[in-house]
Amino acid sequence: MSQRRQDRGATPTNFSLVLILVSDLTRNKLRVLLYLMVVTSAVTVVLASHLNRQQNIAMEKLMQQKDDLDVEWRNLVLEQRALTEHNRIENEVEKKLDMYRPTADQEVVVKLK
Repeated sequence: MSQRRQDRGATPTNFSLVLILVSDLTRNKLRVLLYLMVVTSAVTVVLASHLNRQQNIAMEKLMQQKDDLDVEWRNLVLEQRALTEHNRIENEVEKKLDMYRPTADQEVVVKLK
């Protein structure tokens, strides 16, 4: 009896891992398909969340740029209003061009035919 045990243990077991894997994969096609679908779905979720984050970052940069441009526009509007005030224009004309508003005696009315 001990001889039989030795004979069994002495026989080399030559299993090819590749052949075992291929045979298991061909037997369980539905499981393999489901596994591949789960892996594909997981990769798609990761990719979609990454792209979403990139789009959010780009949107935040554009919103910041919009806010900066809005502040600059408001400052330019204030500057334009300050530069076009009637009193300021009169003062600049009097100082730089030595012009003044004519009196009633100096006004001349021109009549057209």
